[in-house]
Amino acid sequence: MALQNPSLDTIFAALADPTRRAILAMLLEDDMAVTDVAAPFEVSLAAISKHLAVLVGAGLIRQERRGRIIWCKLEPEGLRSASVWMQGFGQFEPVDLDDFERFLQSELEGGGSQKDEPA
Repeated sequence: MALQNPSLDTIFAALADPTRRAILAMLLEDDMAVTDVAAPFEVSLAAISKHLAVLVGAGLIRQERRGRIIWCKLEPEGLRSASVWMQGFGQFEPVDLDDFERFLQSELEGGGSQKDEPA
């Protein structure tokens, strides 16, 4: 179950890993089964499950069981506290999910390294 109010440290730690950012980019398109999330990565299903657990713990996604399949869904509100924190510096615009999607897509195209185990 996701934490009610994940700390900024938890959110930024979740976003620090390129595999988790890639997963978020995939989930911007649509809900996905865990096995579909794992398909494009050259790591084990267990490693992807650990990444997903970190994202759930950070409140960035949620998972729900439908029959025998576990589905992952993006939680758009999960970035709110990080966005509010960054706005406090006055240097950053509010996080726009379209801009965030473009950023994640550029990270995917940039070929960020994908780790076997989450940090």
